[in-house]
Amino acid sequence: MARLTVVGLGPAGLDLVLPAGRSAIEGATRRFVRTCRHPAVDELEQAGVRFDSFDHVYDREPELDRVYSAIVDALVDSAPGTVYAVPGSPVVAERTVVLLRERLGDELEVIPGVSFADLAWARLGVDPLAGARVIDARNISVDGADASGRLLLAQCDSGLVLSDVKLALLEVLDAEHEVVVLQRLGLVDERVVRMPLVDLDRGSVNADHLTSVYVDTGDLAVGPELARLWRITQRLRAPGGCPWDQKQTHHSLARHLLEESYEVVEAIERLPADAPKCDDIDDADYDALADELGDLLFQAMIHSALAAEAGAFTIADVAAGIHDKLIRRHPHVFGDLALDSADDVVRSWEQIKRSEHGDGAGSLVAGIATTLPSLLLLPKLYRKAVTVGLDPAAAVDDALAAAVAARDVGAIIEAAAALAWSLDVDPEAAAKSAAQRYRDRFAQMERLAAERGVELDADTAAALWADATH
Repeated sequence: MARLTVVGLGPAGLDLVLPAGRSAIEGATRRFVRTCRHPAVDELEQAGVRFDSFDHVYDREPELDRVYSAIVDALVDSAPGTVYAVPGSPVVAERTVVLLRERLGDELEVIPGVSFADLAWARLGVDPLAGARVIDARNISVDGADASGRLLLAQCDSGLVLSDVKLALLEVLDAEHEVVVLQRLGLVDERVVRMPLVDLDRGSVNADHLTSVYVDTGDLAVGPELARLWRITQRLRAPGGCPWDQKQTHHSLARHLLEESYEVVEAIERLPADAPKCDDIDDADYDALADELGDLLFQAMIHSALAAEAGAFTIADVAAGIHDKLIRRHPHVFGDLALDSADDVVRSWEQIKRSEHGDGAGSLVAGIATTLPSLLLLPKLYRKAVTVGLDPAAAVDDALAAAVAARDVGAIIEAAAALAWSLDVDPEAAAKSAAQRYRDRFAQMERLAAERGVELDADTAAALWADATH
């Protein structure tokens, strides 16, 4: 007997559950279902078949990866004779089943089911063997990168996902290009609607967990650039690739990540202070910024490639993670929260970050990297202080005077950073500007020495330095 049996519930009602699957469910000693939000579950429970669902895990955990891990942990510990039912087919886009197979191997039995894609292909009249492809719409920028032809975009479960799909497709398709929206296939309120791409997120579609979108892009590939870069990165690491890339580790690459970050900042500083709102931006400066951002993007790619080799995560997981985090941390944009000012937004962020630590009791400063340069670290600490009502700039003059008297250089730097904070000045930029002024004045002093035909030494330097201020 298998230790655990996974059954597909099909895409709709009980009539689309295969007989083998229904028999396994009814004969189980204990039954789990990934989610009760499924028509077949309703009908089975009306017939007296009871399930334990994992919906509470979705409510508890903020990240899908943590949801799947919690489900798999619970199922691995279950007794023999247990059945786990999932929507659609267990072998199509079901991450928990992939994880269970890794953990249980031959102790896992999988009973197939009808997939939502089977009904979609039937409604569309498309043979999937003719080059059709199913893509997770929630991660279209990565999973759909370089895809072309007949595409079925699954899990279009919100208006935000529809907007992401629309924007990705508009990069290669005309606004009037036809897409097909498929909703609640196999149910009495099934809906299959053709519409222009531009209308996809304009309100006529009430997206839910049973919504998919079909599009035929022909020979045009969706977002191929990111996919090509990912493949190149993997090629550099693979046998026969680049010896330098192959020898790298996360730690050996750390200094390169820092260097590339500083080069991006340097390119930014060449732009006008009010960029991009000004009209006099030199195209060459933006070209330089694009080039440096490309170098930085490669650092994200190669770290993700190393992690993928360890079975930890891929660049797709990175993209999906920041996508979900941005939505979670902007409830005033993607939810119903009303915020009136930037300060309100910052306070909201801090509350959300604390809740993400679990019980909400985590330190506000726990996530700040102590490896940051001091003039970058201090303002981050000040921003945390403001959220709890502290004023980092309070008594700056007294603190500075006391630090100078005590010859406490660290306290002097801290007081200067607090003063910069109170004036809304970036202390790192201010320090760098001061260093540049010093460098320019030093170069002017050298030019004066050359013009006057004198040696630059202890006897002449003071006077030349004073003259270099003009």
